[in-house]
Amino acid sequence: MRKPVDYREQALKLFPWVCGRCGREFSGKQLRELTVHHKDHNHSNNPPDGSNWELLCVYCHDNEHQRYLEADAREPLRPQGNENSTYKAFAALGELLNKE
Repeated sequence: MRKPVDYREQALKLFPWVCGRCGREFSGKQLRELTVHHKDHNHSNNPPDGSNWELLCVYCHDNEHQRYLEADAREPLRPQGNENSTYKAFAALGELLNKE
């Protein structure tokens, strides 16, 4: 039976050992602090070219996931049922531009 390819191992071969967010460089024992982030958040989506991955340090990786958790917890910006607003932000713009 063949061992599945470790996407972290593969990502470390493809990309420079630098956090994609903060720019911190890694080597030696510190390399364990560099993680693979799945851009689409699907851990099963592991294309061989690494197009769904980015290397992030553990701090930036935690921050990235925290942002998504907070966004999910917030209420929608637009109230449900109000899909068509009647407000016209630039309605009086022509009048303002024609004033001398």
